[in-house]
Amino acid sequence: MASLLQPNARNLEPIQNSKTLSSTALEVEIINNPMQGNRGGNVVVRSMGDEDEDEDGVFLTWEDLWVTVNGKKGSKSILEGVTGYARPGELLAIMGPSGCGKSTLLDGLAGRLGSNTRQLGEILINGHKQKLAFGTSAYVTQDDTLMTTLTVREAVYYSAQLQLPDSMSMSEKKERAEMTIKEMGLQDSMNTRIGGWGAKGISGGQKRRVSICIEILTRPKLLFLDEPTSGLDSAASYYVMSRIAKLDQWDGIRRTVVASIHQPSSEVFQLFHNLCLLSSGRIVYFGPASEAAEFFASNGFPCPTLQNPSDHFLKTINKDFEKDLEKGSDGGIPTEKAIESLKKSYKSSETYRQVQRQVAEICKQDCGTLEMKRSHACLVTQCLVLTERSFVNMFRDLGYYWLRLAIYVALAIGLATVFYDVGYSYGSIQARGSLIMFVSSFLTFMAIGGFPSFVEDMKIFERERLNGHYGTGAFVMGNTFSSLPFLIVISLIPGAIAYYPPGLQRDAEHFLYFAAVLFACMMLVESLMMAVASMVPNFLMGIITGAGIQGLMVLGGGFFRYPNDLPKPFWRYPMYYIAFHKYAYQGLFKNEFEGLTFPRDNAGGPINLRGEEILRDTWQVEMSYSKWVDLAILLGMVALYRILFLVIIKTIENVKPVVASFMPARSKQTVEVIVNPSTTPMHGGTIQQS
Repeated sequence: MASLLQPNARNLEPIQNSKTLSSTALEVEIINNPMQGNRGGNVVVRSMGDEDEDEDGVFLTWEDLWVTVNGKKGSKSILEGVTGYARPGELLAIMGPSGCGKSTLLDGLAGRLGSNTRQLGEILINGHKQKLAFGTSAYVTQDDTLMTTLTVREAVYYSAQLQLPDSMSMSEKKERAEMTIKEMGLQDSMNTRIGGWGAKGISGGQKRRVSICIEILTRPKLLFLDEPTSGLDSAASYYVMSRIAKLDQWDGIRRTVVASIHQPSSEVFQLFHNLCLLSSGRIVYFGPASEAAEFFASNGFPCPTLQNPSDHFLKTINKDFEKDLEKGSDGGIPTEKAIESLKKSYKSSETYRQVQRQVAEICKQDCGTLEMKRSHACLVTQCLVLTERSFVNMFRDLGYYWLRLAIYVALAIGLATVFYDVGYSYGSIQARGSLIMFVSSFLTFMAIGGFPSFVEDMKIFERERLNGHYGTGAFVMGNTFSSLPFLIVISLIPGAIAYYPPGLQRDAEHFLYFAAVLFACMMLVESLMMAVASMVPNFLMGIITGAGIQGLMVLGGGFFRYPNDLPKPFWRYPMYYIAFHKYAYQGLFKNEFEGLTFPRDNAGGPINLRGEEILRDTWQVEMSYSKWVDLAILLGMVALYRILFLVIIKTIENVKPVVASFMPARSKQTVEVIVNPSTTPMHGGTIQQS
């Protein structure tokens, strides 16, 4: 029994050895508490039979992994022949200086590489080549992209409703959300808004924990974290990482955790089971984190007393600096030589051979294939939840609609005073036309003011969609339905202010038609800007692009140059028919002038100029159909623009893997050129695409 009381035994023994022991044997793991120094630690006693539970976990292996990126100056190697593994119940830390390939390795393992990259090598999950699916894995990005107007409870609860299956009741989903919040120590901040640049909210460390809460709601067995301590102080970093390391104590799932981390504190470093140390895309060390200092010391780079080991490692292998200052009294050696020395030493070490044996042993085990996909909420539930969440966000965000409403009211007051009581003189014909043009063109033009909010919505959507929280169609429908009440209010209040004081036709039907056209135009502009935001996720470039498109449509709409006078190439065909302003102008002109009569000149005279004549001869309106057809076309264009928005998103999602599939020949040729003959040859002489 005493022989089994070995600290960290599961890090040192091969995997298959645990299965030869009696199911009643015990393993004692002593976990030192960094806050207490060496005075003692926590003793965790588990049955060795529990190691069989690893069969339900996820073993991740990668062998001879190469990643190249294609740029304007040709291909560049990011990762070169990287081999390693991650096991259930363990935390693997990927470390290295900036630009060493940490995030690239993490993205490659998670299947998130961009379309301009090429991945070669073999990545296996439980010894099989398979894709990661929703619910079985989760990825926490470096940036905390969250809705700033929601409270912590709301953010996690909405995500629970989206991700968890309909077979769970609402009370069960709420219980899961609250339990997850408590697991990450956020119970005291449940009712605090997340906050952003405009309003103070929770701290950076709490935001990071909210992001983690959202991703572990489905209890994934494989968790990826990209720079989970970025921007946090040492205390917050330790708190976040200690919670991650202890997740299995909360839900009993022996989770496989892989995290890229830049420069952890000594307390955080002690939480790591294994360490993957990279420099310029090559492995300098892979193995137990507790043995890394000994490896560096044996190669002439001992860690000074009382210095953070991670600081020492990164200082030694950071080639951005000329010399390794820890070499000794001989003045140091060039960092490049120090890195090469460590790489060669690792390749010839017993640690490297142990990694190869572990990878081979994991691949031989029959751990079963990972479940293809867990069920989540149905489309109807997703639409309802996204609509509610988006509505709450729009209602609380002053810059989304309320500020625009205030601007619309101010502009409407300006229109009401400038065009006050235009009357029915001959000059009022031009005044009415100018008022209609301004309302349908420039008043709706102000809808581009919501573009920054659209971009933030797209960032949240891209993160959640990439993690499989919901479908693209549900997002488009939720975004559309949630905006309807606000656009109706904006159409009615500023519309009434701009409509009645100038003395336009006062009956309810004409005003409601006026407000309906204004609503359709603003909906169209919002749809256009959402489509732009999906392709140009940059504030300045997106606003310029959207404004430019609308400017062209206004020019070709048939007011500044009458339809019969428009140059036929481009402006008449097709711009005049594509621009929604054409149908807004003509519908509002018909709504206003039909049934009215005006004097024939400014001096007065007999009232014998009918509105229909003005529409046909002055404004050159197409009189073959009614104003309701114009409104129907505008509403049809709203649906078309939303469908276009959906198609653009789906196309971007589907094009990326297609683009990557057309790059094999070029990438293989590049790999042959950059291969270092001194490295270990690839097994079997073949390269397999992941």
